[in-house]
Amino acid sequence: MPCLRPVFLLCVSFLSLAQSDPRIPDEVRYKSGYINPSPKLADFTSAMLWGIAIADRRVPGYKNARIEIAHTQLACRVDVLNDDAGRIRGGLYSRHPWFATDAHDLIPLAYSTDKKAVILRIGQRPDRVWHFWSASPRTSIPQGNLEGCMVKARVRISRGALLQMGMDYWRNPEVGYGTGGNNHEAGASDWYLPSDQWQDAAFTDIK
Repeated sequence: MPCLRPVFLLCVSFLSLAQSDPRIPDEVRYKSGYINPSPKLADFTSAMLWGIAIADRRVPGYKNARIEIAHTQLACRVDVLNDDAGRIRGGLYSRHPWFATDAHDLIPLAYSTDKKAVILRIGQRPDRVWHFWSASPRTSIPQGNLEGCMVKARVRISRGALLQMGMDYWRNPEVGYGTGGNNHEAGASDWYLPSDQWQDAAFTDIK
């Protein structure tokens, strides 16, 4: 089950300053990166990376917008937890209002000719948030003095596309998203903008 973005009553103070960023569509909840000021509880012992991709309908030709994802990685200051090449999972979620419910359609995936990258043709469904996460199962965090985790995706973002990366901590790696507070959002990155070059989209909650 997907890890729907929860709404936090607390947020870092600089977020309000970034809500006017003209490069990001108005309906996007957070227009800059943040770290959840509420730390994870001790019984949240697993983690999973995620990403959000949208088409910018203000850009001419947005219907051809796409994201290519060659590789994703979640690593904690203790160890690397998962490492996926050419694989993700996910769903299409409400964009207006932003992640209004957990209802979603299965995310449609395409692949590069060499099968080494997943392609999200986000311009074909610009009315939805393309929310993806690791193909690997949630991974238990090794015991130790955890300082935080880092997520990274090797991506190429076309004109008319935008991408954000983040991660959740999970209390129980086997129980899906739902009521009961099983997941805790660690935060999210700044939005990554289009580029003809491959780039690393990353987030960390290590302060």
